[in-house]
Amino acid sequence: MSSATSTQLSAPRRTPSADGLWPIALCWLAVALEGFDLVVIGAVIPTLSQTGALGFTDATLTTAATMGLVGVGIGAALIGPVTDRLGRRRPLIACVAWFSVLTILTPMAPGVDSFTALRLLAGLGLGACLPVALAFMSEYADDHRNGTAMTRVMTGYHVGAVLTALLALVVIDAWGWEAMFYIGGVAGLLTLPVFWLKLPESAAYLSSRSEHADRPPTARTADVVRRPYLRISIGLWVASFMGLLLVYGLNTWLPKLMGEAGYSIEAGTTLLLVLNLGAVTGLLVAGQIADTRGNKPTVLVWFAAAAVCLALLSIKLQSTALVYAAVLVTGVFVFSAQVLVYAFVGHLYPDHLKGTALGLSAGVGRVGAIVGPSITGALVTAGIAYPWGFYVFAGAAVLAVGALALVPAHRPAA
Repeated sequence: MSSATSTQLSAPRRTPSADGLWPIALCWLAVALEGFDLVVIGAVIPTLSQTGALGFTDATLTTAATMGLVGVGIGAALIGPVTDRLGRRRPLIACVAWFSVLTILTPMAPGVDSFTALRLLAGLGLGACLPVALAFMSEYADDHRNGTAMTRVMTGYHVGAVLTALLALVVIDAWGWEAMFYIGGVAGLLTLPVFWLKLPESAAYLSSRSEHADRPPTARTADVVRRPYLRISIGLWVASFMGLLLVYGLNTWLPKLMGEAGYSIEAGTTLLLVLNLGAVTGLLVAGQIADTRGNKPTVLVWFAAAAVCLALLSIKLQSTALVYAAVLVTGVFVFSAQVLVYAFVGHLYPDHLKGTALGLSAGVGRVGAIVGPSITGALVTAGIAYPWGFYVFAGAAVLAVGALALVPAHRPAA
């Protein structure tokens, strides 16, 4: 082994003061690109439904959106062992390249089936991107600022989602729905040279490889369901499932639920924006509290507060200001509770298992992302979405609290 390689492998954990802000900025950018690409299908669905482009119907549009989420779940679950073996840098760059190319190809699809297949394939890269970025940030951050690093990088997702919605207002009418996919894909490709030149490898990964130079540790999916991690993994998976059930269920159906409660369509749509503004606020605050008070107590309080807020939304309020305040506070707790689960994962697993553990947590969570809108949709069809939709959401948050209560606060001895 060369001296340069040896020096690189033995590098200490990187900190922002040593390496600048490039890793933070690029992981944030990767998550923002993912947010844009995941939400773009929702932005173009009204146009595809109205025009019947490519032969789409409401049923086939639902299938296309669902298959994209299936791909996200599969990609998240599969990427972990890859990134724990190959490092964080190359898989993250590959993920961005993968979903960018497939996003560009999507509007070129000749029909519904090929469009759906391309969304499924793009979902593989989109789902894989987040666990790699979070693993990198968990290792890059100082041990006492892991929660802050994880929550702040996740603000990129919401920025990407909001940008998608704003662009859709201008782009679709001017250049057609296809332009939304081209913009997202080209933006991703344009960032690749920057990722290649400025994104270093995770120093924690390199250090782990150096310490086990004769026999580098290999990560397998089975490792996270063996002792001493079995109870930890199950608890975190349940919490991740419930967390993303809440996130996607609310983002999909909040306007409808509020409409069932008697609020106007315009008010319901505005409340969705308020919910996501609360999400960004919560992400900026939650990580700092977790770093100060500890991961476990913070995530327990966050899910418990989410349960209370969701239950209270079942009460019809006469004051418009109170309604907006209630939804804002709900957004503060619901969205960042899910991200605190990821921070907790980063705290409880060793570096050589971190990517695998984050990938599986995200992958199981994506199942909740599919189940949440489906359950709420069934309640809407049955005519009992209000207030029972909020009760179901509150119950999901309570189940997350119960699961996390059984997870130890600190990493067990291997």
